[in-house]
Amino acid sequence: MRLFIPSIAPGSPGALALVAALAATALPVSAQQAQPDSVRAELARLASIVDSLSAEVSRLRQAAEPEDADELAQLRAAAAAAADAGGTSPEPAEDQQFVGRQRSLQALNPEISLNADVFGFVNPDDANADNFSPREFELSLQAALDPFSRAKLFISRHAVGPEVAAFADHAHEDEHADEGGGFDVEEGYVEWVSLPGGLGLKVGKFQQRFGTLNRWHSHALPFQSRSLPHLAYLGEEALAQAGASLSWLAPFGGGAAGTYEAAVEVTRSAHPLFGESNLPSVLGHINGFWQLSQAVDLELNGSWVNGSYEDETAFFDRNVYGVELAFNWIPPALTRQRGLTLRGGVMVLEGLLPEEDDPDGVVDPDGRALGLWSMAEVRLSPSWLVGARFDWAESPHDPDVTQTLLSPTLTWWQSEFVRVRASYDLLGSFAGNDSTGLFALQVTFAMGPHKHESY
Repeated sequence: MRLFIPSIAPGSPGALALVAALAATALPVSAQQAQPDSVRAELARLASIVDSLSAEVSRLRQAAEPEDADELAQLRAAAAAAADAGGTSPEPAEDQQFVGRQRSLQALNPEISLNADVFGFVNPDDANADNFSPREFELSLQAALDPFSRAKLFISRHAVGPEVAAFADHAHEDEHADEGGGFDVEEGYVEWVSLPGGLGLKVGKFQQRFGTLNRWHSHALPFQSRSLPHLAYLGEEALAQAGASLSWLAPFGGGAAGTYEAAVEVTRSAHPLFGESNLPSVLGHINGFWQLSQAVDLELNGSWVNGSYEDETAFFDRNVYGVELAFNWIPPALTRQRGLTLRGGVMVLEGLLPEEDDPDGVVDPDGRALGLWSMAEVRLSPSWLVGARFDWAESPHDPDVTQTLLSPTLTWWQSEFVRVRASYDLLGSFAGNDSTGLFALQVTFAMGPHKHESY
């Protein structure tokens, strides 16, 4: 129980009134009618009590103030003294200690990581083929530049190996397996993340927002390669070009009502999709995310990229359209024990080219090729996942030619730093018997804070 004691200055009208009230209530009637000298003595005694109570209240208030108040008062006094002395700082106290911060300068260094993706292959159709490929080594540097922006740089070395190759004469040809692609800047950009109105800006070279998986690096993919439509229409690597990306996060929605984001990117054409053209290309992307329950979420996005294709014989506009859907079931109480992920999408390429070895081929700017892809992955335990994918695509040269890709996988996560995956890729056609199979054992490991990032 706390006692509240009002603060009354001695000698103030309030103090005299309090003394009079105390005198009126504390003295009996006979005392009130006593001689004036005795009344004055009693009033003086009560005034002394009030003064002592006021002093005690002041002491309690000072004791209740935070300890920092004394330090703040000392700083203010030191500043005032320095100002009076013409800006000269006062001499430090004898017991004052100074701590050097030289070692803290390393906090300004960027986060440095290394990711590696190596494969062992078994090709039943070619027992003498090279069966090992250090496919990719990626060096990552990331840093927050200030409270408003951050920068990322990814330098990678990619080696060509016996991988899935869409609509090639030999899908797992390995004649260039020992040739390294050299070091290249996979991504390098600065990003502003706190702009007003929910805006974000990215400038540099980056993997573009064509769907979701296009932004994932190779070591973070749920399978050993990108989807068959992606391989056929965009190529083995992600769609990555230099330019600017402006994104907007809608201020409405949330939870089951949905979270919505839109992006527009303008880049300089530097991708095989656009041949030798260096004219600007434009990409539009819209994404919706719904948290249906604590365990279930749904994501749907649509993308479109447009640019001019140019080579020695042709010049025309080229478009690629894509729609992706993702469903995740992860029970909150069993986050690391159980889970189900379903993903799928549709891609359409507009603007077909003849085969490279077909001198009589004709460019078809209005021709279209369609591709479908799907995948599922089930978590059985904290370390084991089993999955499968099925893709189908029309040739980017002749829509009458189609291909399918069926691939089961078994993944073991030793830890968040080491992953081992076994897969069997069966690439073929419904209309023919030219299917080829390839067994791959993939080992991916990471050093540093940048792990198998997927976002």
